[in-house]
Amino acid sequence: MNNLYFFRTFVRLKDYKMMKKGNFKYPKVYLYAASIGAAAIIALVCYYLSASLSASEEAQYVYIDTDDTIDSVYAKLEPFATTVGKKAFHTISRHSKYANNIHTGRYRIEPGDGALTVWRQLSRGQQEPINLTVPEARTTDRLAALLSKKLMIDSTTIAQALKDSIFCAKYEADTATIVCLFIPNTYNIYWDTTLDDLMLRMQREHNDFWTPDRRKKAEAIGLTPDEVQTLASIVDEETNNVEEKHIIAGLYLNRLKKDMPLQACPTIKFAWKRFDLKRLYDRLLSIDSPYNTYRYKGLPPGPIKVASIKGIDAVLNYTPSDYLFMCAKDDFSGHHAFAANGQEHMANARRYQHALNERGIK
Repeated sequence: MNNLYFFRTFVRLKDYKMMKKGNFKYPKVYLYAASIGAAAIIALVCYYLSASLSASEEAQYVYIDTDDTIDSVYAKLEPFATTVGKKAFHTISRHSKYANNIHTGRYRIEPGDGALTVWRQLSRGQQEPINLTVPEARTTDRLAALLSKKLMIDSTTIAQALKDSIFCAKYEADTATIVCLFIPNTYNIYWDTTLDDLMLRMQREHNDFWTPDRRKKAEAIGLTPDEVQTLASIVDEETNNVEEKHIIAGLYLNRLKKDMPLQACPTIKFAWKRFDLKRLYDRLLSIDSPYNTYRYKGLPPGPIKVASIKGIDAVLNYTPSDYLFMCAKDDFSGHHAFAANGQEHMANARRYQHALNERGIK
């Protein structure tokens, strides 16, 4: 009996010493159970974190601005988030520093993106750029409004800056020529870009647009790039017909060479900010504005709209002619009747005025 007790005690003491040395071996069944349990926990965590956050079958976009908090980010994910994905995103965010480090931007969330993937995008500021198309707007207010619809920048902020001479001077322009920086192309840009970054980008794109070849052509007709864009803006307002743009550009260049006032009707509409005018009566031609090309010779101080690329190239590649006058055709086709002298022009003008009267257009 004593021997048996001594043997059992010896075995326990030996196992204890082995356990302290790290040599104690558990039965295989316990190791298998522990491995299965660990694997199950890992699988559950992976499922939880990788479960699709979005319930939509299409990519969703989340816009995060400077006023957003962690709660408003949750609210923006809420409309399309799955229950599991939403809980997982909340859990990850709660155990990270994301709430104190929210990045602005436009984020694309694909249907299969898990909560962890989305959290990484948002927490690292890995946003999706937008395609910004510069509009051929007639006024800086309209330009600002259209740009703000695609960007995080408020329209009032843009409009006030474009009317600020100090701001414009930073980009080698004034309040009349600042719109020359906006070449109406489509640009890949971030939604949360700042106004200064936007203007620097526009300045670079403007400089790239004005290639040595275009600058050489502008110099050949005696105009600066800004003056070309100013004339192009008038040509654009006169017609949408590309072929006629070249003819009208040549006509206005002829008037400039002869020191004749341009007498361009679109400049009167711009001066009055009345772009819906169908007829220009004599009383409207008396407005004292530098954009009144009936009253003042030469080009106005800046463009009357964001000039189109076709309009700019029409000026640079104008069609030579003897034309000095033009009038809309009386068939209302949108085309013009051109004339080299006043007599021909008056005949064309009478026909057009008669057509207006017949249709009761005032």
